[in-house]
Amino acid sequence: MSTPNTLYHEGQRQLQDQFDTRRLADHMAQKIATDFLSDKQKSFIERADMFFLATADALGRPSCSYKGGDPGFVRVLDPQTLAFPNYDGNGMYISWGNALTNPHVALLFIDFEKGHRLRIAGTATITPNDPLLPTYPGAQFIARIQVREVYPNCPRYIHKYTLVERSPYTPHADEPTPIPAWKCSPDIRDTLPANDPARRPPMAM
Repeated sequence: MSTPNTLYHEGQRQLQDQFDTRRLADHMAQKIATDFLSDKQKSFIERADMFFLATADALGRPSCSYKGGDPGFVRVLDPQTLAFPNYDGNGMYISWGNALTNPHVALLFIDFEKGHRLRIAGTATITPNDPLLPTYPGAQFIARIQVREVYPNCPRYIHKYTLVERSPYTPHADEPTPIPAWKCSPDIRDTLPANDPARRPPMAM
């Protein structure tokens, strides 16, 4: 379980004292912050179709990225372990390259329709031959997160949005994945990985 002494560092304490929130912060640490996922939080995560991922490089320089998929693409393997796929992107690997040199990461899940959000901090590992890999069509690898801290956030500033449609680029078994237009640009095509479908010349009409 999290405690004020384990959850907060001096910088956070400085602001808590400046704005007289130390008592409130200590209460939150003791009452809502945990080092495991509850059944309710597990259900919330496994309904999610997106989350935000924060990483930092070896020098502590941060990066934040969006991760999306079909509902259920993030799995709660046990109360302290998450797993999810990495799909094809722009080839920069900023987030996961950071995690290979600095495994400390944070995840933010938000339900914009119901106004719920959940923050998770933990340690990331990437295993090339993860046994879950075959269960995610189109995945390059699986990231696993060992949970360190879990706590919900106040929902009052969450704007309400309604889902219009999910991305057609999420890979599915036995279905061709569309090729994004940017990969077909002449100055990009020749730089793509050798096995990228976008490297194939366009078919004559």
